[in-house]
Amino acid sequence: MANREASHIDDIARTSLDDLINQYQTTKLGLNDRQAAQRLEKYGENTIQAGAHRSELLIFIENFTSLMAILLWISGIIAIFAGMLELGIAIWAVNVINGCFSYWQQHAAQKATDSLKRLLPSYVKVIRNGQAKQIQVEKLVPGDLISLQAGDAIPADARVFSTANFQVDESSLTGESVPVEKNDQYRAGDGEFAQANVVFAGTIVTSGTANALVFATGMSTEFGRIARLTASQKKVVYPLQRELNRLTRQLTLIAILIGVAFFVLAIFFVHYPVAKSFIFALGMIVAFIPEGLLPTVTLSLAQGTQRMAKRHALLKNLSSVETLGETTVICSDKTGTLTQNQMTINHLWLSTGQFDVTGTGYYTNGVIQVNGQPVALKEASDLTMLVQIATLDNDTEVVEGKQTEKSKILGTPTEAALIILARKAGINFGEIKQKFSRLKELPFDSTRKLMSTITKTPAGKIQVNTKGALSSELQICDRILANGQVRPLTDQDRQMILAVNEKYAREGLRTLAFSFREVTAADPLSGRNLSDYTIQSAETHMIFVGLAAMSDPPRPEIFEAVKKCHQANIRIIMVTGDSPITAKSIATRIGITSPSARVVTGDQLAQLSDHALQQIVRNEVIFARVAPEDKFRIVSTCQQNGEIVASTGDGVNDAPALKRADIGIAMGITGTDVAKDAADMILTDDNFASIVSAIEEGRTVYSNLQKFLLYILNSNVPEAMPSVVFLLTRGLVPLPLTVMQILTVDLGTDLLPALGLGTEKSEPGIMKQPPRPQNSHLLNKSIIWKAFGLYGLWASVISTAAYFFVNYVNGWPNAALMTSGVGYAKATTMTLGAIIFCQIAAAMNCRTQLSSVFSIGIFSNRRIWLGIVAEILLLALLMNVPFLQEIFNTGPLTTAEWGVLFCIPIPLFLLEESRKWLVRRLKDHQSTKNN
Repeated sequence: MANREASHIDDIARTSLDDLINQYQTTKLGLNDRQAAQRLEKYGENTIQAGAHRSELLIFIENFTSLMAILLWISGIIAIFAGMLELGIAIWAVNVINGCFSYWQQHAAQKATDSLKRLLPSYVKVIRNGQAKQIQVEKLVPGDLISLQAGDAIPADARVFSTANFQVDESSLTGESVPVEKNDQYRAGDGEFAQANVVFAGTIVTSGTANALVFATGMSTEFGRIARLTASQKKVVYPLQRELNRLTRQLTLIAILIGVAFFVLAIFFVHYPVAKSFIFALGMIVAFIPEGLLPTVTLSLAQGTQRMAKRHALLKNLSSVETLGETTVICSDKTGTLTQNQMTINHLWLSTGQFDVTGTGYYTNGVIQVNGQPVALKEASDLTMLVQIATLDNDTEVVEGKQTEKSKILGTPTEAALIILARKAGINFGEIKQKFSRLKELPFDSTRKLMSTITKTPAGKIQVNTKGALSSELQICDRILANGQVRPLTDQDRQMILAVNEKYAREGLRTLAFSFREVTAADPLSGRNLSDYTIQSAETHMIFVGLAAMSDPPRPEIFEAVKKCHQANIRIIMVTGDSPITAKSIATRIGITSPSARVVTGDQLAQLSDHALQQIVRNEVIFARVAPEDKFRIVSTCQQNGEIVASTGDGVNDAPALKRADIGIAMGITGTDVAKDAADMILTDDNFASIVSAIEEGRTVYSNLQKFLLYILNSNVPEAMPSVVFLLTRGLVPLPLTVMQILTVDLGTDLLPALGLGTEKSEPGIMKQPPRPQNSHLLNKSIIWKAFGLYGLWASVISTAAYFFVNYVNGWPNAALMTSGVGYAKATTMTLGAIIFCQIAAAMNCRTQLSSVFSIGIFSNRRIWLGIVAEILLLALLMNVPFLQEIFNTGPLTTAEWGVLFCIPIPLFLLEESRKWLVRRLKDHQSTKNN
């Protein structure tokens, strides 16, 4: 929160109720209808505007305007003006199909929703004209008086002026997992949104009731400020988009330069007419522009998206699949992301010792299992008393969910944890409340930090049960329960209890203290009326029983997930609104950081310069008590350091950082709609471990992109070689491959095996490698060498030889056979067939980078084999269907010629297997030598 805004909230919190009423020109009877109507016109409706929704038409058009798509549109125009209508239509068809598919994927993954507006309640109870009435929340205006109760979503920022046991869950704004107590007294508190007498839009009432004066509605609320902040963040361009744009520019430049060179050579070397030279040059451009790259990439990313959906990760944009594989830093929220957002009792401390009730600690049939050792309840009467107080001094209910539904908490998570503890003890919540009938309650308040209930025991005695902060409990206790006996509470006891409490605090645990007191005949309250049981008279001379230490526990699977992140050289930075002690305890416990990690609070962060923050985020660090602006500042700073940042979160406060990050990851179950809208990926199981699986999938997708890039590009050389032969012979040897045949390879036969490469599984050890450097590229030296100098060279020699082979069989050097008729069509068909069968070998060779294909199974990828069968069938159709023969200038081959084609892949595959074996041997030898 900016200093000015923080000051504004503080001013309202400090102002007396009477002055605030005057300031907002209202009364204790509320606004009248005329005032409300005027203010509604002035301030507008109480709605959150998530930003202007872009038209579906604009989103649809964007799928047809990428750099590669524009290049294909232009190529189609050139082809049509050059008289090659079929070629132009084919190129445009590729663009249309790919654009429609991309739009369909995008539209299916992310439907336009106004989630911020949905998060607000539909109706609110206000005081107008001196009467309580229900109005639509959109009609709420500054100056309105509203009534709130448990379960209500707070509709606007408001100043509280009366409360009864009122608590609010602000986790969607602050990340703090424990509800905060609110009352009519000013208390600044620690961190943002901490004013005790102010409530904020978008938070939830967990218990009690309150009346409040609205001072901000709609986009003027803190909720609206975060929405505006989120909308103002422009989404960064995905690394894959940048890389594909770079690759497109590279390939376009290469294709145009080659086309220009061949155009000039055709005119001055072969003495072709200008028009014919242009068509010839266009054929070269078509040969070097991988028209199939865009649809292949799109389909491969879609396949990766589908595989990730099965692993509980929904991606809203196809390009974000690969971004995960590049991730170097994860800025993770704590509550609900790394932890379960469910308070759990860890330890119970009594004067007789500590009981660990995590994991194996539970009660069954009157026996408690403590660290695996059974203890009869009669031998643990102190423990029984603590659980009994926790049950009686409790206003929360846990409603069991039906079948697969989660249980619902009606009250506070802290009291719910006590109910769960009682259930583990075999205590029926309803039965014990019947046996110990409640006579009166002394509600919790932030001043004394205690809650007490006055109950009647089954024996007919009056008992006072108290729970609350240890500091307050020790002030009202003068005795202690020890082994079922009551004795005086000594200074030594007090020091011991405080030391234990401090130990729990260092471990990030919160504590509640418990005490009780029976009203005996000698007690001053004996025989008195219930009205005489006041805080002063009842909460005194109490018997201290013990402590319950609790925490929001880490998710069970988080430990292995964090370990995998570290193995993959991915750093995790915890960014939370929770307290520094709790944040560091959790981060250290699950292995995100070492105990020596630095903790930076939001206040400290505000004092840091950008340069200082850049240095801090390069090392182990935890950020606690941070505001929304702080979160995306941290993300931005990591990006300035050259990191690819994934940011996780589930609350409204996480939305700006989720949108600013290279990839935002929202929780699907506990996440707010605001977070989901801002994110690129949604975890359907709220499982941090799913992020690790998604990162592995992203790395695999990138590896597979390189595999089929190699596969697609290696056919460019044999496609271009016929034109080289044509030039070198000054046109004596006619073009062994036509432009339409080139397009057949790029858009037809190459496509299906390439998609098969996109489904290859992760190669071993992919998650033990560091993220790829940002200065590395899809088209690297290794791919260029293999595509143009190895696979491409082999295919060029073989396909050119196939052309001359057919001509030789048919009477070469008969010029008439070479330039027209069946002989020429058959020769070009053989050239096309040779390129296709060389691509069959390339598809198998591209399946691994160094491993032998035999090690992963020759037939383990069925999609590649289906693609190979499909391209052979397509070649057969082009050869034998008359109207296709006319379009593609093809003719039928003999059985012997088919036999030659089928023999081509075998030596190429074995040659590459031998090369990979040799490289592996050299690497193993070098590794052994170094060791």
